[in-house]
Amino acid sequence: MENILKKELGVKTVKCVGSTAGGCISDGQSFETELGKYFLKVNTQSEAKRMFDGEFAGLQAIQSTDTIKVPSPVNVVPHPSSKGSIFIMEHIDMRGLGKHSAKLGENLARLHLHNDELRLTQEANQGYVGKAEAVKSISQFGFHITTCCGYLPMNNEWKSDWLEFYAQHRLKMQLDMIEREYNDRETRDLWPQVERRIPEFFKSMTVRPALLHGDLWSGNTQETDTEPVIFDPASFYGHSEYELGIAGMFGGFGRQFYDAYHSLIPKQPGHDKRQKLYQLFHYLNHWNHFGSGYRGRSVTIMKELLR
Repeated sequence: MENILKKELGVKTVKCVGSTAGGCISDGQSFETELGKYFLKVNTQSEAKRMFDGEFAGLQAIQSTDTIKVPSPVNVVPHPSSKGSIFIMEHIDMRGLGKHSAKLGENLARLHLHNDELRLTQEANQGYVGKAEAVKSISQFGFHITTCCGYLPMNNEWKSDWLEFYAQHRLKMQLDMIEREYNDRETRDLWPQVERRIPEFFKSMTVRPALLHGDLWSGNTQETDTEPVIFDPASFYGHSEYELGIAGMFGGFGRQFYDAYHSLIPKQPGHDKRQKLYQLFHYLNHWNHFGSGYRGRSVTIMKELLR
């Protein structure tokens, strides 16, 4: 790893610091150089490059909004073995989220509002000669590159309709994998009923594309002395409420976080029902990653959506 960093960064001194930071998908290690500290995520699976390329693009996109702190991505390079990849990024000294919980909620809301603010600026500038549009808003749902939630790829093909995007590119894609692996009759029977009900959960709503982290559970956020940090994104442009689905599944985000978030993006009617709909994706995704221990909750949510 030291030689890889020397080559990629053009540094002379590389020292391994700290202990290995392992996750469910990849391993990691921090290194100190004369240019500063860097963190390397390492994965020896053949799918690693696709996964890391998507994460790189997500960090870039979030960083470009200047709303919330993320590690600066540097490069994705081949692993010295015959397969796998290494993701080089900025190392940030962090600890568990605590005093900056409210700031995380505020900054996350600002991230979600950023694309719509660009849209409003563009609309205000239409017809004015000399008004530059350095960055244009995104008008559809999706992303310009495949991203992965865990190690499984997501279909980010652009769609103009959020309900179609979410039903087909998120839920059905997960259910198709479950069908191939488990041939689960109950989910197969429940899905057409759930799909027909989805439009009811969005009555009188206009959903606009928001840039999402995409996998914001408590394990993917920490804080420095001055601000919260988010990392390991599975980014795409989608409904801002989607972000809160997994945030509410495994704990870690308290009242201060939600109060600060909803002070900028208030809850809309039907919010709680849609949260179940968004949690369904993550339970199905966990089922596909980690096995049938997540089947029960997946089926329960599908039945709750039909009540």
